[in-house]
Amino acid sequence: MKLSDFKALTFDCYGTLIDWESGMIEGLKPLTSRLKNVLSRNGILEAHARHESSQQIYTPTMKYSELLAVVYKRLAEEWGLAASHDECQTYGYAVKDWPAFPDSVEALAYLKKHYKLVILSNVDNASFAFSNRRLQVVFDAVYTAQDVGSYKPSDRNFDYMIAKLQGLGIAKSEILHTAESLFHDHAPAHKHGLASCWIYRRHNQQGFGATMDPGTTPKYNFRFNSMADLAAAHRQEAAR
Repeated sequence: MKLSDFKALTFDCYGTLIDWESGMIEGLKPLTSRLKNVLSRNGILEAHARHESSQQIYTPTMKYSELLAVVYKRLAEEWGLAASHDECQTYGYAVKDWPAFPDSVEALAYLKKHYKLVILSNVDNASFAFSNRRLQVVFDAVYTAQDVGSYKPSDRNFDYMIAKLQGLGIAKSEILHTAESLFHDHAPAHKHGLASCWIYRRHNQQGFGATMDPGTTPKYNFRFNSMADLAAAHRQEAAR
């Protein structure tokens, strides 16, 4: 299997292209700065992952900005802190402040010359619009949780994406799903018969951070530690 075998790269955005963990840590400072017992970065992210994943199961049609506000409230309660409604809402809109990884813009600009680029993300459309500006590329299609009415790893999100891409003339065998999260992306991608590329942003860190532990490592077809490494591998393959 080669990178050039595919016609479309379908991306998870947050954790893969956008550094959501750094964004979360910054956005949660109004809470974490008041903690009596200091939590590690991973401790904060893992707590966030638990509440986010649970809320996505219970309220699959809730907009991500509203869901983040609930997550903030649940974290405040877990940590024994008071949080006003306005404070929760402010965190709900924090996606606009989450930075792109330093290599995302250049890698996407290169890959755009060789593939259709598609987003499959657990986000709402308004929040993604801010991230899209940071990524500086025109995606050929954008499929959000708001569009589908559910959150990954739900089958609905992948069924929706596969069906819509078929309508654009892209067969399932021509899709390479490209993502960091084993839980949200690689396990369901494998279940749906999609080839996948693991962008292992957390290769030098312990645990799973802002994503849930998948239990067992799902099958994937390529692994790179960054988007820059993916683009470099494509260049090398094309030069052969």
